[in-house]
Amino acid sequence: MDATQAGPGRAPGEVFLGFFAGLPDPRRHNAVHRFTDILTIAVLGVMCKADDWSEVRAWAVANAGWLGTFLALPRGIPSAGTFRRVFARVDPDAFERCFVGWAKALAAASAGRLVAVDGKALRRSFARAWDARGAHLVSAWCGANRVVLGQLAVDAKTNEITAIPALLDLLDVTGAVVTIDAMGCQRDIAGTVVGKGADYVLGLKDNQPTLYAKAKALLDEAVLDGFRGMSHGHFAETNGGHGRVETRRVWVTDEVRWLGADLLAQWPGLASVAVVEGVRRDLGDLTGAATTERRYFISSLPGCDDACAERVGRAVRGHWGVENRLHWRLDMAFREDESRIRKGHGAQNFSRLRRITLNQLKLAPGNDSLKIKRYLCSIDRQYLLDALSRRPEQ
Repeated sequence: MDATQAGPGRAPGEVFLGFFAGLPDPRRHNAVHRFTDILTIAVLGVMCKADDWSEVRAWAVANAGWLGTFLALPRGIPSAGTFRRVFARVDPDAFERCFVGWAKALAAASAGRLVAVDGKALRRSFARAWDARGAHLVSAWCGANRVVLGQLAVDAKTNEITAIPALLDLLDVTGAVVTIDAMGCQRDIAGTVVGKGADYVLGLKDNQPTLYAKAKALLDEAVLDGFRGMSHGHFAETNGGHGRVETRRVWVTDEVRWLGADLLAQWPGLASVAVVEGVRRDLGDLTGAATTERRYFISSLPGCDDACAERVGRAVRGHWGVENRLHWRLDMAFREDESRIRKGHGAQNFSRLRRITLNQLKLAPGNDSLKIKRYLCSIDRQYLLDALSRRPEQ
């Protein structure tokens, strides 16, 4: 059966397992528990507030009778150690390919959508106190659908620069605008984005000293002169909240020839440079003093009019959704930063289970928080079945 045809009345996990059926069992022998049982219990357990393998096991034992109505369970409920060992050995690349295929079905492609790429450390996933690096993951977040499109672990001996192109290669970002912070402002990454049929907006800092210095000088002088004689666009908006008022101004220009032919030849698709100026006033400050900050960006988007400036400004602001709507929620609703899972590939694979849950619960009925939706899954089996089987169009 096609997984996309499954509905709320079908067996729990059928929608999910339709996309993950190709995930290979990492065990070569002595497999007394079915891999599909282990995978299904893990997904259901995390949806029902389990945050480690002991809690997954405890939830499964408490619901063993119900689980036995649709799972084989030839030797009963697996132990916490079995979950730990199996997921430590599951091929993370194969798991990610399955995840990407499933997430693609949740986030329908749409030209112009924003895909924010950013990294996150699993702070307590290190194995030894003297080696506190732990696991570090790079995720792609679709702002329009508010779902995770993909995730890859950063090799301990490298950094996000190598993981980002590998993640983008797995995704269909055709027609999207990909935003990445200054760490990802690299020629190869720009080339990967353009090669995938997408546009980019990349943060620019002094990790690219020559480009940063020239773009900053060009934009600062142009702002001072009011962009006199230069093709450009401008956009401004003011927002208030939390005791402060912030005004953001965006200037963008497509006159990148002033950066020099040598630089332009090195950066695939570079079509514009932009500066975003934020002026913040704290309402409780009786002096009326304001804090001003400027940030600089390069982009493959056009930069010739006010509509271009607004588009770049929306992309820059939308990028922070990966922090506020993904990373923060993983820490608050799933206690990800507290997780001590660290054996083998266990940390990144359990992290995928969290993101599977986050994606699916975004589709669950109601406007409750993720924490409340997980609680509802744990006490209401029908709600759990509906949440697990729900499709975007429902």
